[in-house]
Amino acid sequence: MARGVRKTPLEKLNEELAQVVEALEQYKDCMETLKEKERQLKEQIELEQLKSVMALLDEQGMTVADLKEMLEQGRDTQQSA
Repeated sequence: MARGVRKTPLEKLNEELAQVVEALEQYKDCMETLKEKERQLKEQIELEQLKSVMALLDEQGMTVADLKEMLEQGRDTQQSA
């Protein structure tokens, strides 16, 4: 049975290079997708943290302005110490 024409070393190297380039493109696409997912997850975490703080403020009968004032007073107290 005939096995076909043998590839030259140059042809083999060019084919291997094409495969590597293709694999790199796939990994780049995957990295972009993962970075976007990371960004979305960080945003969701931040929103959940804000919800938690807002719920705590609500339980305490405080407003965001009250919290801000309290934090500013704490910062002023630390700076004067």
